[in-house]
Amino acid sequence: MTDGTAPARPASYDKKVGLVLQGGGALGSYQAGVYEALASSEYLPDWVAGISIGAINAAIIAGNAPEHRAQRLRSFWEEITTPTTLWASAPAGPLAAWQHRASALTALMFGQPGFFTPRPPQDWFSSDKCVSYYQTSALKGTLERLVDFNRINEASEMRLSVGAVNVRTGHFAYFDSEEITIHPEHIMASGALPPGFPPVEIDGEQYWDGGLFSNTPLQYMVDYYPRRSRLIFQVDVFPAHGRLPTNLDR
Repeated sequence: MTDGTAPARPASYDKKVGLVLQGGGALGSYQAGVYEALASSEYLPDWVAGISIGAINAAIIAGNAPEHRAQRLRSFWEEITTPTTLWASAPAGPLAAWQHRASALTALMFGQPGFFTPRPPQDWFSSDKCVSYYQTSALKGTLERLVDFNRINEASEMRLSVGAVNVRTGHFAYFDSEEITIHPEHIMASGALPPGFPPVEIDGEQYWDGGLFSNTPLQYMVDYYPRRSRLIFQVDVFPAHGRLPTNLDR
């Protein structure tokens, strides 16, 4: 369209619409922008699947009314990146690069508000069972505040699926709102990337980040039975090809 508007959805177009969000840490912020653009079109998804940070974004989308989803995504990303907003207006050049490194170091040392915090020193001296550098109890509160899990579990408007890996068996598992009741722990399990974050217990089993097995939940949506014709938007936060990195920034 030459005027920049999206083409109208034909009345005869009856495909269901899916949205697939992969893991990628802070790169998941781009998914919020993609969803905002998609929400302004006539192809609003009825099923969203995510892994790791994609699972958190997916839960926020599925767990809010359509008119509130983009703002809730924005609220989440503004909240968990609070320390780095000090550098948001940094000029280009060497100073900006230094400020970005300082921001990353701040997150490494102190965590991210509403997401994760370093384990207190006594954890390392009082127990030999620490399996992560950070704890993610703050994330549960953030999810409970930004996500309406009752809305997700009604499964009448939008379906939610998130993937995680069983630590004991190594088997991949999907937690699907059409099949089970979704709680904050299911979302946290999908994003429990070791050794940074601890595994999350669900029904007596421990789960880690689904990205350890598969970072993109496309296959689950494609293969789900009974199959039906579906338009799927996949949001990749990692390029499939590119030059070799030279440092942690590039």
